Amino acid sequence: MKFHYYPETDSLYIGLLDQPSVDSQEVATGIVLDFDAEGRLVGLDIDHASQVVDLSKLEANSLPIASLSLDGQSAA
Repeated sequence: MKFHYYPETDSLYIGLLDQPSVDSQEVATGIVLDFDAEGRLVGLDIDHASQVVDLSKLEANSLPIASLSLDGQSAA
């Protein structure tokens, strides 16, 4: 799972699977779900993210994380 924040557009993209998106569906204003060719959810795009979610912190509880990368630098 990868989180990409684009400050110039204030959008947050959460990539769930490393698959190309072939279909997108807006489920609420500014919230778009991306699907692969098999209909699996591959990503979530949030426009005006700073107005929708708290971007000041990221918490993970009980995730089986094997590696962690922050700003392109890995910490395992």
